[in-house]
Amino acid sequence: MCGIAGWVSTSDGWQGFPHLGSMSDELAHRGPDDCGRQDWTNAGLAFRRLALLDLPAGNQPARTEQGRYWSVFNGEIYNHAELRQELIQQGHQLHGSGDAELIPHLYEQWGTDFLSRLRGMFAIAIFDQDTSELLLARDGFGIKPLYWTQSGDHLVFASEIGALRVAGLVPADVDPDAVWQYLGFGYVPDPMTMWPGVKMLPAGHFLRVKKGAATVTCWWEPRFTPDDSLRDDDVTDHLLDTIQRSVAAHLAADVPVGSYLSSGIDSSLLTALATRIQPEVHTFSIGFEGTEDGLGELERARELAHQLGTKHHEQVISAADYWRMLPQIIASQEEPLADPSAPALWFLAQQASQHVKAVLSGEGADELFAGYPIYREPAALRSVSGLPAPLRRAVGRIALRMPVRRRGRGFLLRGTTPLEQRFLGNVQIFGEDAKHALLAPDSSRAGLRTSADLVKPVYDRTAGLEDVARMQSVSCHTWLAASILMKADKMSMAHSLEVRVPFLDKNVFDLAATLPLRLRVDGDTTKVALRRAAAGILPDAVAMRPKLGFPVPFRSWLNGAVAGEVRDLFAESDDPLLDRQALVGLLDGGTGPTHERRVWTLMTYLLWRRDQREKTTQARMRMK
Repeated sequence: MCGIAGWVSTSDGWQGFPHLGSMSDELAHRGPDDCGRQDWTNAGLAFRRLALLDLPAGNQPARTEQGRYWSVFNGEIYNHAELRQELIQQGHQLHGSGDAELIPHLYEQWGTDFLSRLRGMFAIAIFDQDTSELLLARDGFGIKPLYWTQSGDHLVFASEIGALRVAGLVPADVDPDAVWQYLGFGYVPDPMTMWPGVKMLPAGHFLRVKKGAATVTCWWEPRFTPDDSLRDDDVTDHLLDTIQRSVAAHLAADVPVGSYLSSGIDSSLLTALATRIQPEVHTFSIGFEGTEDGLGELERARELAHQLGTKHHEQVISAADYWRMLPQIIASQEEPLADPSAPALWFLAQQASQHVKAVLSGEGADELFAGYPIYREPAALRSVSGLPAPLRRAVGRIALRMPVRRRGRGFLLRGTTPLEQRFLGNVQIFGEDAKHALLAPDSSRAGLRTSADLVKPVYDRTAGLEDVARMQSVSCHTWLAASILMKADKMSMAHSLEVRVPFLDKNVFDLAATLPLRLRVDGDTTKVALRRAAAGILPDAVAMRPKLGFPVPFRSWLNGAVAGEVRDLFAESDDPLLDRQALVGLLDGGTGPTHERRVWTLMTYLLWRRDQREKTTQARMRMK
């Protein structure tokens, strides 16, 4: 919907802040339709608008009748009509028809408890003019980003790191622990960012600045509560109806809303339901030149679009186009993200932005309904993991003595490894030993936490749940917020396009969280309940199609078209944290999917570092 920025003084004395205008300008791509700003001697709020709702009167900042509370917010509140009626009944005076003007009134009426009443995606800032308190808040899943930092007597926030950089608040040096975590996860887990002192407000948290002190509080987190007593048929019917209602809410806008469309169940179901509600639905798909999977994906999406009667648009991306735009795409990510599908989303958003201002997308379905193949592992390993502890430990010792390439060794090792150590998220790029091997000889190891350290709090809070529910919890707290939703936001907003995610609706989650294991994973079938719900809406081949993801042919590219460029990038690295010889040695030290994913992870990081050095130089020149 937009971009927001602002600041507040954290000292009693007045401290001016001259950078709010330039911060707002830096966010113009997030909101090209309008802008707004409110300044006080000790604070300021800025807003860039992408107009989707209440077009004549939806600009911000918004305020209460007496002007005490002021707000800017990025996102959509899908139950705004019901909230509007509640506020009117409480005596509030409202004048528009959208969601933005409600925010300060909701806070005035219910304080921070208003957050639990919101159904939607949001990053919010509210300033209390009487007390000089600032409240920042983020939706429960982390659909919309919000960064903050403290510098001297100021706390400053923005929707993107770039806005903090133009204010001179992003240091040149990166945080070694953030790089360390990136090498493990393939992304930077919140609240960290790549820079010391620059933080992401975690999903489901609010930050309050009061009397100069900033405190961060969790107001909601996704909790899975499986209920084995649920009847399968009742769940299927209720689930379809709940998703249908969510799609209807997410289509609400004063401009057309389109839909991404792949050949998989998630986007296909959303699109099919959208066609029941909106007379004309634009759909968007991409494929990749020279790959059978990539073009087959396009063909299947095209066929389904024809069956559903959508106005379909598709694009084939060549290797040359992908690699030519990759540096710009990585720059748009702001932080390194080792996911080859992120650039694919950039191209998809570019295409969609030429026709609509917002699209539906299927993020969150795999986390809520257990769609990832790794969720089948607990059942597959049960013959080993279910052994008595002494016998299980003995099997583990035997497995360690087996030749590395002996068939079954990996199975035994994973089966004898506790869940808390073997599942650290959907992707584990480099293990701890492999990360150490990459560090430059003079790099300090002090303060570097293991990947297991970061996910341990989630496992601690989910003790007692079955393994798949715990894995889903870890995914929601890590991979979903910091990778899946981050790339969805950054890649779409680079083209002034809003992505809406109906599966991450609070009502959908409330139902998904109760699904018994049999309705999530059954043998080789994942997302059991969702597939059953879709069976009457989609062709069987689509409803039962295994998860594919964007079929980006990056492995063949790394081994062919760009192998020389990647080798030069590694050989010329001057990154102070990584050992150049280790980087070059990695290129020659392996083959296969794991090796290629590691090469991609390091390549993305090195390209990102090159872009950051250029940005730092430019920022310093502007600040002179």
